[in-house]
Amino acid sequence: MTQKVLLTPEQEAGLTPPEKPSFREAFLFWLKLGFISFGGPAGQIGIMHQFVVDEKRWVSDSRFLHALNYCMLLPGPEAQQLATYLGWLMHGVRGGLVAGIFFVLPSVFILLALSAAYVTFGTIPWVSALFYGLKPAVVAIVILALMKIAGKSLKSWFHYAVAAVSFICIFFLKVPFPLIILGTIVLAFILQKFHPSFLAEKPSTAKAQSNEDGYYLNANSAVVGEGVGLGTSIMRLVITLVLWALPLTLFYLLTSEFAFWNTLILFFTKAALITFGGAYAVLPYVAQVTVEQLNWLTKYQMIDGLALGETTPGPLIMVLAFVGFMAGHNHYGGSLAMGAVGLFTTTFYTFLPCFLFILAGAPLIERTRSNTAVKSVLGVVTAAVVGVVLNLTVYFGQAVLFPREISFTGLDYFALAWTLISFVAMYRFKIGMITWIGISALAGLGYYLITGIS
Repeated sequence: MTQKVLLTPEQEAGLTPPEKPSFREAFLFWLKLGFISFGGPAGQIGIMHQFVVDEKRWVSDSRFLHALNYCMLLPGPEAQQLATYLGWLMHGVRGGLVAGIFFVLPSVFILLALSAAYVTFGTIPWVSALFYGLKPAVVAIVILALMKIAGKSLKSWFHYAVAAVSFICIFFLKVPFPLIILGTIVLAFILQKFHPSFLAEKPSTAKAQSNEDGYYLNANSAVVGEGVGLGTSIMRLVITLVLWALPLTLFYLLTSEFAFWNTLILFFTKAALITFGGAYAVLPYVAQVTVEQLNWLTKYQMIDGLALGETTPGPLIMVLAFVGFMAGHNHYGGSLAMGAVGLFTTTFYTFLPCFLFILAGAPLIERTRSNTAVKSVLGVVTAAVVGVVLNLTVYFGQAVLFPREISFTGLDYFALAWTLISFVAMYRFKIGMITWIGISALAGLGYYLITGIS
C-alpha cells in the first residue's frame, strides 16, 4: 500500500516561495521596464504588478498594495516611486536607486532624441505610427491592471462604495486628487473610532494565506529596513539637499547666464513638490508659467510636448523635461547642446525628491504593516485609489478611442478594434505583454503604410 504524502499548503496551492531575486535579474527587469512603461501610471502599475506579483512572485499583493498606498499619498509620479519602493524592498538602497533611475532613464534619452528631431525636422510620421499601434494595447493593459487591483483591494461593500465615490468626485466633480485622499483618511479615522465594523474585512481563507506564503516578500516576511532609524532618514535628507545644491553651484561658477538656470531649477523644484494627483494636475500650472510668464516655449510647442510625453515610455511628468529642453534651446538661440543641458537639469530636479520620499520614508512606513489601525486606514485609501485608477483608465481610453471628440464620428475604429483584440490576446490567450507590445507597434506601422493615417 502506497503511503500518502502530506503536502504543505504552499505545495497544495502550487505556490512554492521563490528564492530572493538576484540583483542582476532585478536590474534587467527595471531596465526593460524603462523601455515598455507606456500608458501612464495605471498602465505602468499594471506592468509592474503582472511581472513582480503574478509572474515572478517576488512581492505579494498585500506588500504591493501597501507600497502603492504610500506612493499615492506623495507628490510626484507614483509609478516611478512605486518602482523605487519595490527595488528598495528587494535590494535596499542600491535596488531602489537602480529601479527608480532606470524607470526614467530610457525615456530621458528617447525624449532627448525626439525633442532634437522635433526642433530640427518637425514631427516624424513613422514614429507616430508605431505609437499609434501601441496606445490601444496600453488601454487593454490598463483595463487588466484595474481588474487585478480592484479584485485584490476591494474587500467589503464599504470599499466598493469608497471606490465609487472617489471616481465620481474626481471624474464628474473635478475634486483635486489630494483632497480625495485626505478626505478618505479623515473618514477612515472617524469610522475606526465610532463605527469600526465599517472597516471590517472578510477573514483570510486558508487558500488566501497559502497564496500569500507563495511569494518571496509577503505579509509574514520580516520588516525590511528595520535597522533604519530616524537619524538615517535625516542623513538621507541632508544628502539630498547637497545633491540639490551641487548643479546650482556649478551653474553659478561656470555660466554667465546663472539667472536663467536659477529660475529653471527653482521652478521645477517647486513643480516637483506640488505634483499631487499626477502630471495632469500640474501640467496646466507648468504650461501657464512657462508659456505665458517665462516665455520659454509657445503654446503650440507645449501641446506638441504633451503629445511626445504621451507617446514615449516613462511617466507623463517627463513632459517637464521637454519644457526644459525647449527653455535651454530657445534661450541659447537654437542650441541643441543647451537644450540637452536644460532637459537633463529639469529631469534631475523633477525626480530628486522622489528618491528622498522613498529612501527616507519607506523604512518608517514598512513598520506600519503590522499595525491593524494603520492597515485598515490604508485599506480604505486603497479603495479610493481604485476609483482614481478607474478615472485614469477612462481618461486614457477616451484620449485613445476618441482623439477628436466623444461621438460616433469621432471614434477611432482601428483603436477600438485593436483594444478589444489586445484584451482578448492578453486575458484569454495569455500572450505575453512584451510580445504583444511589439506586435502592436508593428500593427500601427502596418496600418500607416496601408492607409497613410497615423
